Amino acid sequence: MYRARLRCYAFGMKAWAIKNYGKNSKLELLELARPVPEADEVLIKIKAASLNPVDFKIKEGGLRRIINYPLPLILGNDCAGTVEATGKDVTGFTAGDEVYCRVDKHKIGTLAEYVTVRASSVARKPRTLSFEEAASIPLVGLTSWQALLTVGKLSAGKKVFIPAGSGGVGSIAIQIAKHVGAYVATNTSGRNLQFVQGLGADQVIDYTKEDFSQTLRDFDLVFDTMGGETQRKSLEVLGPGGVIVSIVGPPTPEFAAEEGLGPLVKLGAFFLSDRLRRRCRRRGLGYHFLFMRPSGEELEELGALLDQGKLRPVVDRIYPFSKADEALSYLELGRARGKIVVSW
Repeated sequence: MYRARLRCYAFGMKAWAIKNYGKNSKLELLELARPVPEADEVLIKIKAASLNPVDFKIKEGGLRRIINYPLPLILGNDCAGTVEATGKDVTGFTAGDEVYCRVDKHKIGTLAEYVTVRASSVARKPRTLSFEEAASIPLVGLTSWQALLTVGKLSAGKKVFIPAGSGGVGSIAIQIAKHVGAYVATNTSGRNLQFVQGLGADQVIDYTKEDFSQTLRDFDLVFDTMGGETQRKSLEVLGPGGVIVSIVGPPTPEFAAEEGLGPLVKLGAFFLSDRLRRRCRRRGLGYHFLFMRPSGEELEELGALLDQGKLRPVVDRIYPFSKADEALSYLELGRARGKIVVSW
């Protein structure tokens, strides 16, 4: 009976995918096989999906040393929708449930009509949010939650610097940091100063006029979302015992070990991060690289805060599914205030 139930879902679906990696690779609308849920998975009929910088990094091949996805590859890492079917071991969800999730990192693909996800990565959609608003939350919400609270141990009275506060991650990270009672500093362009202040930032620096590393001092935590020169300068703002948590790298040997990556990748992570780790040690600072993990439990906590009005989604633009390629092109410009969402 179970097998018969699953066979009825093994049809085709429309999906936006890439056929090769590279900066010039283009999204194409393809007809691909509809996924079938495994025993511990749910099949979600997607209503909306959001785009994140990791999507174009994957498209360009930037993460192939960590995860080398087979082609053609459907892009997209988070979504909201309704449960269409469940695997035989799933007990927490039934068909018709409204849900949202960050899909499993080895099995992405939310720019499609359907996606399968482990039930443990799925949560009930916040009841006060539309599907589009809910889809904007999972990746940035979980990333911020884990960087600030799980790894960074941020708490009331501590000081955190969150670069690029008007972006998808920054706009939710500021809110989470303020929720726990931290002092929040950020930087942004002049046109977004009032916007990030409205999110709760205590100190806002216009990066077109001022260098944050010359102004901020004795911070407990830096949530590094930028890398490069911003990452280097961020070390200047930390006080003794301060910590930098980065989602852009370089990856550390500890991360490679936790992910079960091969010896060559571990060796590469050692050399890539060696200089930064040595600089941190000399200053008495800590450095952590975070590759966010899906968590339905944490999404439930975020959903409760969203329903209580303690956090709010920030959506810049909503594109129809037929224009998902245009949505990705807009994201790559780096001008979005909050999230870019694709809606069915």
